[in-house]
Amino acid sequence: METDQLFHTTLSNLGISALNAMQEAAIPAVQNHANVVLLAPTGSGKTLAFLLPVLQLMRADVPGVQCLILSPTRELAIQIERVWQKMGTGFKVNTCYGGHSMQTETQNLSQPPALLIGTPGRIQEHIARKTFALENVKTLVLDEFDKSLSMGFQEQMGDIIKNLGALEKRVLASATDKQHIPLFTGITHPRVLNFYKAAEKSTDGLAVKQVVAASQDKDDALVNLLCYLGSTPTLIFCNQRDTTEQVRDYLTGMGIACAAFHGGMEQQDRERTLVQFRNGTIVFLVASDLAARGLDIPEVRNVIHYEAPMKLNDFLHRNERTARMHAANTAYLLLRPGEPLPVYLPEPPPVFEVPLSETLPESSPWLTLYISGGKKDKISKMDIVGFLSKKGNLKQEDIGKIEVLDFMSFAAVRKDLAAGVLRAIQSEKMKGKKYKIVVTN
Repeated sequence: METDQLFHTTLSNLGISALNAMQEAAIPAVQNHANVVLLAPTGSGKTLAFLLPVLQLMRADVPGVQCLILSPTRELAIQIERVWQKMGTGFKVNTCYGGHSMQTETQNLSQPPALLIGTPGRIQEHIARKTFALENVKTLVLDEFDKSLSMGFQEQMGDIIKNLGALEKRVLASATDKQHIPLFTGITHPRVLNFYKAAEKSTDGLAVKQVVAASQDKDDALVNLLCYLGSTPTLIFCNQRDTTEQVRDYLTGMGIACAAFHGGMEQQDRERTLVQFRNGTIVFLVASDLAARGLDIPEVRNVIHYEAPMKLNDFLHRNERTARMHAANTAYLLLRPGEPLPVYLPEPPPVFEVPLSETLPESSPWLTLYISGGKKDKISKMDIVGFLSKKGNLKQEDIGKIEVLDFMSFAAVRKDLAAGVLRAIQSEKMKGKKYKIVVTN
């Protein structure tokens, strides 16, 4: 397939009409240079910017893994895999990460993918076990490299790179400007694509405001702010895992439905929470900085800094969750009386006096059904839509976003119809098989 036709087909599969400037620049850069460094904020399209040239480098007649992508988090690895799958490339992809079954991963690698994505620790373990061959790995992508460094993956990444003797292309992607490149990467004299200045123009719609609580307890001020904002997708950032749970518990006790998200949660719980946030079952997500970047979550209308981060980069990464597509969205900095502003702010944001409100935000009209089958069971989104429509008597507008994972699926349905749906389908089979279908918490 010709390159132009290949990209046209890929963009059509993704539902994208055109590439942005960064993605346009990345394709020839990776084509023509052995080492490329791509610097751009979270949410600017870096994943597609390196996957498109990776696709161009793939050869159908070469066996085994041809490209290895290292990701600092499981969530980001899964997100990259989903983008590749949506691209409809025809090349197999597998993802490996801690918390995932090593037996399942090893079995998947027995028929090796062309593209392998994984976290450094798990990929290092697979290399030590020799579960996949390295001689055809010609391309290496280090995604969110700054995050990998801050999480302490230097040793694992260095060990992996030492074992990749056939590398011809190295791509480093980072959400931090002026990224320092350690020697262990093997990246020398790179072609640097810095799209921070271009991105600044696209985030002009973001307003940053400070909200000063009436007392040293910020919880009431947070509740009042959420009442003012109403039921619009909002991320509430905290600095510590314990704080996210405390804030979640307080808001829940006040009658505001929300969920917590942090690195201390089990992987399955984190995935389920993100699914519910993506499909609108959860409107308010109280999160650590794990949610600040590298996650497949929708653009949100509001970001609330319940606690200000220590570093400017973290502050910017959080805000980038809402400052996209020229949207007129807002980041709120919640402060106690007399609490100093972060030193990294060049000037004080305007103080926003939140109007008092006694009306709590409306709860989401959706809830999420868990289905105990997924891609490995040959279940598709259309299978689920057909099943819920024919057996559950739902109309198209009663079914929200559906996500099909390897061994499980999730479907958003109208909350007021869920009980009737579950009664109608409790004895029914989908594609000739009975699956467990319950409301997920």
